[in-house]
Amino acid sequence: MIIEPPFWGSKIIEDIDIDKIAEFLNKKSLFFVQWQILRGSKTAEEHKKILNEEAEVKLNEIASASKKKKILEPKIAYGYFACRSEGNRLLVYKNPDDKDSFVTFDFPRQKDKDHLCISDYFSSDDKKRDVVAFHLVTVGHKPSEETEKLFKNDEYKDYLYWHGYCVEMAEALAEYSHKKIREELKIADKDAEKIEDIFACKYQGCRYSFGYPACPNIRDQKKIFKLIEPEKIGVIITESYQLVPEQSTSAMIVANPEAKYFFI
Repeated sequence: MIIEPPFWGSKIIEDIDIDKIAEFLNKKSLFFVQWQILRGSKTAEEHKKILNEEAEVKLNEIASASKKKKILEPKIAYGYFACRSEGNRLLVYKNPDDKDSFVTFDFPRQKDKDHLCISDYFSSDDKKRDVVAFHLVTVGHKPSEETEKLFKNDEYKDYLYWHGYCVEMAEALAEYSHKKIREELKIADKDAEKIEDIFACKYQGCRYSFGYPACPNIRDQKKIFKLIEPEKIGVIITESYQLVPEQSTSAMIVANPEAKYFFI
């Protein structure tokens, strides 16, 4: 069954409540990956105490200072577009009734295992086209300005704390945006109840970022810019296909319940 989107084309969202984004902050990723607060030779109890008495305190301190200084400026550009698959390709139309596609994505296919390809998650019927969503989220330029200042002042520990926090808040914003898209597509009722399970992708559909295994061509981010115009929220793409500001991330959102992450 083809899902009907709430609108066709793109929109921007600004003035987003920081506390709403913080609900999607992955603390495990922040503490273990970004801040490198690893257990090592410590006992489980010792490690838990450090997380509770040091990591959580530092997180609250940085979050409070960030809100006071208005470091984070979360914004979202997103949209829904008609599409259809054609072999390994996904043809995307700027307007649902357009005869010719506006952009085309050519995805790789697994040579073994299940021979998966992202295009398989979309209908090939040109008379009843499918829907694909794209989003690009950013927390703005101020995080980079703040962390650069700390680095230049040789405040390396604070630099790592702040940089990790801002990176994970950008990821939290992506989770927040994806949740909103699932709600608008009326598939959020399949979401897991626990936030930890949401981080483990226990919901209907999948979110694919270009440059990762299933869609490795990072150049395809240029096509996202043609579709949802992230320049409207202050994001540009460089000649090497990097997003500026740094704490920005884009993705293609697939609603098909069979969609999952896989390697090529």
